[in-house]
Amino acid sequence: MFEGDRKRMHLGRYPSMSLAEAREVHGKALADVERGVDPGAVAREAKRARKAAPTFGELLDELWDIELRHKKSGAETRRLMDHDVTPAWGKRRVQDITRRDVVLLLDSIRARAPITANRVHGALGRAFNFAAERGIIVDSPCTRIRKPVEKPRERVLTDDEIRAFWRGLDSIDVYPATRLALRLILVTGQRPGEVAGMRWAEVADDWWTVPPERMKNGLEHGVPLVATALDLLEQARDFPGGDEYVFASSRGGGKKPITVRSLARSVTRHCEEMGIASRFTPHDLRRTLRTRLAELGVDDVVAEKVLGHQLQGILKVYNRHDYAAEKRAALLAWERRLRGILGLEGGKRKVVPLAGFKG
Repeated sequence: MFEGDRKRMHLGRYPSMSLAEAREVHGKALADVERGVDPGAVAREAKRARKAAPTFGELLDELWDIELRHKKSGAETRRLMDHDVTPAWGKRRVQDITRRDVVLLLDSIRARAPITANRVHGALGRAFNFAAERGIIVDSPCTRIRKPVEKPRERVLTDDEIRAFWRGLDSIDVYPATRLALRLILVTGQRPGEVAGMRWAEVADDWWTVPPERMKNGLEHGVPLVATALDLLEQARDFPGGDEYVFASSRGGGKKPITVRSLARSVTRHCEEMGIASRFTPHDLRRTLRTRLAELGVDDVVAEKVLGHQLQGILKVYNRHDYAAEKRAALLAWERRLRGILGLEGGKRKVVPLAGFKG
């Protein structure tokens, strides 16, 4: 009873709140009533204060609900923050986090992973700007913190490394779908994420159409599938559980695709085992194809269209050609070059089981 009115107060849920804790909260509420204080009003004010001054973890939840879950990169951004930021700041009030806190956190991440530090820097900048937009803080503590300029990667595999990569995939302990996906990146030049998430519904005859929502630039992209690519897809059909995804994960009963992280781990863990001294990433396979197209004399505009890049400047506005025939010719030229590197020159055009090639 408080001032003649009977009121109920929610203390908590068992077992997250023990009986001893419930008795303690109940005792404090009774003490408030005896002092003329409404414990319900106190609880409501505390809830309002928590909402007005959320913790960093609560800010991330709000950012996820309103913004991140609608973005293609949202899940990866959330994973990055949960891994590198939440353990340190999850329970801290957003308004208590200073620029110095941000600097020290980024320094600790940069000491072990410079590129990751830059990614976290960008994610934090957006999170704190979001907090300012929502009235949680006045200004972002990320302002005036310079982000180191990343040196563009230049890694391109040599002929010897391409042979070692292709053949080495057969001898290392790697998930079969991962093996095929890595080869498809080299054959088609598409982004690791686009290959990893490839769906059977996107493939028709000898074309692969990547929908806008899976493209970095938000535009539909057609990829010609040469014989080697078709052979890799045919092998993928033999894997159980891959009814939706071409490269289905071993987890979740084939309802999820393999991840870009799994592709990267397979390369970094087994690089030396494949006989390649200098480390490379799955994205370097894409860069290798782009470089080799230039060596083969493929026009830069065509090569960029193969990779799914937008044309720039006035070409972007007025050139609406789809370059379908030119892209196929470019990838056929690369396939011939790749077969030559692997020692498979000559012969009629047909599907060749390169995945089983041992040399």
